[in-house]
Amino acid sequence: MQINPIKGDIYGGITAAVIALPLALAFGVASGAGAVAGLYGAVILGFFASLFGGTNTQISGPTGPMTVVTASAVTYFAGDIDAVMMVILLAGIFQIVFGIIKLGQFVRFIPYPVISGFMSGIGVIIILLEINPFVGTDGIGSVLKTLYHLPETLTQINFAALSLASVALAIMFFTPKKIARLIPPPLLALVVATTISVVLQLEVKTVGEIPLQLPDFKIPSINWHDLHKLEHIFSLAFTLALLGVIDTLLTSLVADSITKTKHKPNKELIGQGIGNSLVALVGGVAGAGATMRTVINIKSGGTTRLSGMIHAVTLLLIILFFAPIAAQIPLSVLAGILVKVGIDIIDYRFLKVIRKSPKIDMLIMLVVFALTVLVNLIIAVGVGIVLAAILTVYRVTRESNIDIQEHHKKDVIINNDKIRTININGAFFFGSSAIFEQRVSKVLDVDCLVINCLNVPFMDVTAVFTLQEIITKIKDNKIKIALILKPRHEKKVKDLIDKQTLKDVMICQTVKDCPLYQSY
Repeated sequence: MQINPIKGDIYGGITAAVIALPLALAFGVASGAGAVAGLYGAVILGFFASLFGGTNTQISGPTGPMTVVTASAVTYFAGDIDAVMMVILLAGIFQIVFGIIKLGQFVRFIPYPVISGFMSGIGVIIILLEINPFVGTDGIGSVLKTLYHLPETLTQINFAALSLASVALAIMFFTPKKIARLIPPPLLALVVATTISVVLQLEVKTVGEIPLQLPDFKIPSINWHDLHKLEHIFSLAFTLALLGVIDTLLTSLVADSITKTKHKPNKELIGQGIGNSLVALVGGVAGAGATMRTVINIKSGGTTRLSGMIHAVTLLLIILFFAPIAAQIPLSVLAGILVKVGIDIIDYRFLKVIRKSPKIDMLIMLVVFALTVLVNLIIAVGVGIVLAAILTVYRVTRESNIDIQEHHKKDVIINNDKIRTININGAFFFGSSAIFEQRVSKVLDVDCLVINCLNVPFMDVTAVFTLQEIITKIKDNKIKIALILKPRHEKKVKDLIDKQTLKDVMICQTVKDCPLYQSY
């Protein structure tokens, strides 16, 4: 029996909200902006990204990558909440611009080792940053500082908090599937561990008061003359926007594979941008498309954008009516939930085959992973993409082959002239043009030279200009020259090389048409 689409959306949205609640609280606390900020981010982004986005079943809210960058902003602009919200506001505006200029369609070209290293790095960052809250001490918004102070942290363990975190983590790991179908493990961990804390009256840090009201809208105010601060605001905003693009569109691809539909990437970016911009106006935590919540929504019957909006409204009702209960949630319980989230984010699929994968791919993954954890997220992605591009050029260049063919009187005769043919096989571009130039420079002891480009799949501007320099050098040596080019390459050559250089150069489209060849 087919489920009514509206009923499916209602059930999917409510189920996604139940799962989103503990995660929104946890990500809010982890960001340093507070549990309320996580809830507001989930509500506002969840509603408006669904309303304006391009993935019907997408559930949006605070996610691991976005929380890590937000935490960096909170740490850097300590006490300056307006600067943090300006970062989120600008990130949303950047995302809208990305959608307008149709950047979304290019995300699928990011190499998998880059994504793998980045996601695994994010997972490790979340785990490391939750060490302190897990054992009941104050969190530190830096991986290196957390590791540096780890010996000191271990001497200040709150064993009540550690016990609650361990219970939450155990529930996340070991909840039987039959129970998990009825009650999501994050919610079960939240309820059980919080109940233990309240009943036993354990002395642990809790979420604290959550206001029973709608958030106030406020435009962030900053000093536009402080260039140093502006530089960091724009840098963090761009990082946040770019990570949101990657995080969201990867989730959209997961949704497509389950629903057998096709999302609109650029529309989705505009929806995410609108949502994150509005999140900044209510003091919320930035977010993106959330994979686990999206999958749960789909599996629970969600089929349209209505499910995402219902998820947001449900979360809002929870804030308004159950805030006093949520205020008693121990921070260590949220840390236990997030540790499991961090473990799940790590890309085990690639790790399982990393030893069997090409060494170049393994190198890219490890470099991106190390930079993500120890340096900077945007630097990690940027270096990974550049490194992948350089190594791809190297691979393609190795596949390119330049074959030099000698002609003798027994098979070809052209007025007793000595002929040599240079066959270029493979891509003729900036990666292989230097090798081509070196090879040609060494074989100019002939009367006639034929450059055969029929086996060249593509030719870039660098290759054409290299060809121009070679033609000039050949003509200076009083050597007759012929080019055999595909029609599209011929047009490119004639468009980019001046007529004077091409004067006396024989250009043809087949070997048989080349006037320098004359068979017996």
